Amino acid sequence: METHLQLEGVSKSYGSVQAVRALSLVVPRGSVYGLLGPNGAGKTTTIRMIMRITLPDAGRLLLGGEPITDDVRERIGYLPEERGLYRKMKALDHLAFLAEVRGLRRPEARRRARAWLERLGLADKANAKVEELSKGMQQKVQFAGAVIHDPELVILDEPFTGLDPIATRQLKDDLVAMRGRGRTVLFSTHVLTQAEELCDAICLINRGRVVLSGSLAEVRARHARHALRLVARTDAAALAQVPGVASARPDNGAWAIELSPGSTSAAVIRALTARLEVEAVEPLVDSLEDIFVRSVEADHGALA
Repeated sequence: METHLQLEGVSKSYGSVQAVRALSLVVPRGSVYGLLGPNGAGKTTTIRMIMRITLPDAGRLLLGGEPITDDVRERIGYLPEERGLYRKMKALDHLAFLAEVRGLRRPEARRRARAWLERLGLADKANAKVEELSKGMQQKVQFAGAVIHDPELVILDEPFTGLDPIATRQLKDDLVAMRGRGRTVLFSTHVLTQAEELCDAICLINRGRVVLSGSLAEVRARHARHALRLVARTDAAALAQVPGVASARPDNGAWAIELSPGSTSAAVIRALTARLEVEAVEPLVDSLEDIFVRSVEADHGALA
């Protein structure tokens, strides 16, 4: 897949604090890419360097193979974690203003502003001042302002903060639609269920450096457990007698079975089906949150 955004050995320090350490990542074109990490990991600093709000101490940042300059940055839409709107402006005027700032002529800017307000369920708020809107409505306006010029790359820093479930679902649908049009979405979050649902690929950073990266399938494969999930009427004592089963524990109406070293999933499945009335059995796949926690804990141990 074609590379769209690339960071090569990017570093940034603030005094004695190294916020980002020789960070390299590749974001494929037309993908939804998650920049993940605990609070203070360096996610926002990385995004601010992509947007040239702050400049790196070392390394290169490329968009479509070009160094990111102020001109290239105009091809990016950005929703920062720290929201900021002109509170006295009307919602329609505010969106149209943001569109004009991004190079659209006034008639087209107002047309797109109205279309986005309609899409976001805010058409009846077009003439309301921003300060009269709820926090969630303001968040919608801010998002629309970030993408109203149809940028090729959209960067969203904690985009779901403050949104109710309906607005969150709509934003997720918008991100998927952008990917469908060939746009690239990079979003930062520490809510792993959102990343698991949306992302094609991820980069997990901790203390400013990459801990793991790749497509979700690759990440899961690298961190696969030697275990099975079994649905069957049985008990731990019976499972302990099955060759290749090291341990078993109840897991949400099923059994999580850890396999013995040297055993294979196929052999254990054959043994289970020969002894039990098995309703379902499949590889036990950890959630992204489980992988995240183990990886961060291992990284802290490595740097201790």
